[in-house]
Amino acid sequence: MVTINKEIVEKLQKKAGQIRIDCVRSIFESGPNRKIHIGPALSYTDILVSLYYHIMKVNPKEPRWMDRDRFVLSKGHGCISLYAVLADLGFFSKDFMGKVRHIGSILQGHPDMKKTPGIDMTTGSLGNGLGAGVGMALSAKFDKRDSTVFVMIGDGELNEGVIWEACETASKYGLDNLIAVIDKNNLQSSGCCEDIMPFSDLDLKWKSFGWDTAEMDGHNIQQILHTIGLLKERKNGKPKVIIAHTVKGKGVSFMENDNNWHQRPITEDEMKKAIKEIGG
Repeated sequence: MVTINKEIVEKLQKKAGQIRIDCVRSIFESGPNRKIHIGPALSYTDILVSLYYHIMKVNPKEPRWMDRDRFVLSKGHGCISLYAVLADLGFFSKDFMGKVRHIGSILQGHPDMKKTPGIDMTTGSLGNGLGAGVGMALSAKFDKRDSTVFVMIGDGELNEGVIWEACETASKYGLDNLIAVIDKNNLQSSGCCEDIMPFSDLDLKWKSFGWDTAEMDGHNIQQILHTIGLLKERKNGKPKVIIAHTVKGKGVSFMENDNNWHQRPITEDEMKKAIKEIGG
């Protein structure tokens, strides 16, 4: 049974606001020549915070702890919010947050597991994260480890055929310790997802591959905790996928649903306005 109290929800909502502020400040401090993907990062922040601060087993003092849960950011370009969470938890110093995409920095434009403590998989080439997550979940099954693997997938990323190969593999091996989350903000780098490649019925499509499916409001903390909690407890021999309805650039009015904020620097005035809106 998944129980969620009001205090937990309020705490996570406050933390999500802080992480959004950390993202905006980090992009400004990294400089005007560093184009960082802020829109795709803000859309999944509430889910990310719910995972790392309440659901997942992780240990900042031991990033490679074998029994930890894993998080794979398949949409690797949205990594600024993941960096903000890992820094806040103490995987590395917050001093690095002002040096994103700088030469020699441990924080690059896409996550690198060899550079950044807490990153479970190097990603950036779209579509590959789910296959990596399948391998992690399969390994955990073989080793009889009680670990759950979470994979965050962009909705535009579903255009990649390798995603569907991984879907078949996960179903074949009964990976009920694998939970994929689709960040369905309806936009990708070059426009609206429905215009570029229509989804048809996502729920039915994943079901046809043998997955358990669920949908949720990706900005409602209570729904996030309830939905993920239920699926995590369900050991039925099926991998799970959650279609999370989100807003690109969530939390900053002038960024929300504006694809011009897919990837760009931020001015000081824009940073101050964004922080004020978020509540900092």
